[in-house]
Amino acid sequence: MNIQWYPGHMVKTKRLIADSLKLIDVVLELLDARIPISSKNPDVDSIIKNKPRIILLNKSELADPLITKEWITYYKNNGISALDIDCISGKNINKIYPLMKEILKDKIERTQQKGIIGRPIRALVLGIPNVGKSTFINKIAKKSSAQTGDRPGVTKNKQWIKVNKEFELLDTPGILWPKFDDEKVALHLAYVKSIKEEILDVVELSIKFLNEIKQISPKVLEERYKVNVIDDVYALLTEIGKKRGCVVSGGEVDLYRTANIILEDFRAAKLGRISLELPMDMMDGVEANE
Repeated sequence: MNIQWYPGHMVKTKRLIADSLKLIDVVLELLDARIPISSKNPDVDSIIKNKPRIILLNKSELADPLITKEWITYYKNNGISALDIDCISGKNINKIYPLMKEILKDKIERTQQKGIIGRPIRALVLGIPNVGKSTFINKIAKKSSAQTGDRPGVTKNKQWIKVNKEFELLDTPGILWPKFDDEKVALHLAYVKSIKEEILDVVELSIKFLNEIKQISPKVLEERYKVNVIDDVYALLTEIGKKRGCVVSGGEVDLYRTANIILEDFRAAKLGRISLELPMDMMDGVEANE
């Protein structure tokens, strides 16, 4: 399954981000807590270089909490500040500003010594499409400052948002990278809806998803769909369709409808809180973004 999606505006966005670095103090990089490897744009490190950064593992209430804790420890051990957040519930949003002040403590002191008092901290918000940047900004600013939507590519231009007199955010469009060399990366991005659905074969995508989930935890499929998990994934998809009433005239199963039900169940955590990537995947040389 060859998944590629790189709209033209993403090239412009990379230039926009690079040009904006001189205006900002810290980078807030949003990753999807379920797929921290696949949702990390490999170009970001080279773009932001040595700018202070905080990793925000968003949608953490959809991910396995124990695995998310492992990720926080992994980043800490590698000298990177990280928080698990959820932009819908507001989890840990209030910890971001104090953490920024701590990271920028020396810079703030130098600025104040020059007689510059009250200058707001300026943060750049980065992330792939549909990782929740606009929802995050609206939550932290406590107002609808950024356009949101449950699809990739909603934000088209950069925009400054004033959180308060001490804190400003620069929102940018989500950016992917020109080519997915690892099929698993592309699949994981598609599972969480970070790739435009119109270019995807949803039935094949759901078969790949079922194959992966039955290796991680077949029990979640058995409990949700009341099926026996078998090796033949196509037959498993068909059986789930029968159980969910996706039968059309003639007794055939509507596989397209079934596939959408399964993928949406995962996205809404109706299969439970599932993480598809672990820190050990990085150590095993499976870092997908290299």
